[in-house]
Amino acid sequence: MGKEMKLQNIGLQDISKENHSLVLEFVLLGLTNSSQLRIPFFIFFLVVYLFTFLGNLGMILLIRSNSQLHTPMYYFLSKLSFVDLCYSSVVTPKLLMDFVVKKNTISWGGCAAQMWFFGFFVAIECHLLASMAYDRYIAISKPLLYTVIMSRNVCVFLTAVPYLLGLLNGTVHTSLTFQLIFCKATINHFFCDIPAVISLSCSDTSFNLAVLFGLSFAQGTLSGCIVIISYIYILAATLKIRSTEGRWKVFSTCSSHLTAVSLFYGTLFFIYVRPSSGSTVEEDKIVSMCYTIMIPMLNPLIYSLRNKEVKDAVKRILSMSRPARRAGSSDVY
Repeated sequence: MGKEMKLQNIGLQDISKENHSLVLEFVLLGLTNSSQLRIPFFIFFLVVYLFTFLGNLGMILLIRSNSQLHTPMYYFLSKLSFVDLCYSSVVTPKLLMDFVVKKNTISWGGCAAQMWFFGFFVAIECHLLASMAYDRYIAISKPLLYTVIMSRNVCVFLTAVPYLLGLLNGTVHTSLTFQLIFCKATINHFFCDIPAVISLSCSDTSFNLAVLFGLSFAQGTLSGCIVIISYIYILAATLKIRSTEGRWKVFSTCSSHLTAVSLFYGTLFFIYVRPSSGSTVEEDKIVSMCYTIMIPMLNPLIYSLRNKEVKDAVKRILSMSRPARRAGSSDVY
């Protein structure tokens, strides 16, 4: 009798585990539960996404259409704009949809796909910023050898490595996360972020959290060290420049990249590297909103407003698009 009861209990445990693992969809709590804020939030994030889409697409087309911008620096900038456009599109359209539907759900497969693509593109951006820092180091520290060192093959290599590391990041985190047994289906977030989904599991998640911390720390440290070392050499080269104009030119060239790096790395380290007890869920949502939605919109503005060559290229395109003056009209040059 005791043996039969034991077998029945084991069977019930197996059925319970099976039911936990058969989560077909998740519920996203989103940014707010207030029905009054849904429409204002929808309008705000729609405007932000349109600026993000048009700004990054415009940057890509501007660089491709202007031969004076066919340099390694703008090659990397066009790749950064493409990645910003992609990983913003992984999150924002779903967020906009959730503001206008009653039940904010996402399928099991949709959640896994969103997590994979987000992990893929966010890692690419992290390492692409490091490649851009190395490019600036060569341009400022070794200007006479710049075109030789930063050949097309080198630029392609410095772009391909971030994509490979992004593939590793997205695949490892997504495969480990969706092997877990889920006993909850409500994600207290506005997208399928890795820590938020892991917290739904009723199985042991210590390995997942260790891999999340370790891989994030390793990739962040690798790319961060490249950025820091590059700028140490840039600073040393800048101090050797005697003219104030020359130093200001170096500063204006690097300030845009430094601003983008500071914003991106700061928010990522806050979410993925700091202790889990260091902030509330609402704080995590705000910080996540910064690097998933706001930073992709700000990057084109940062690089265009602080970059003379980009502004000159825009002015040339605008001047070419103006209607030709009538014959016989006098122009003063």
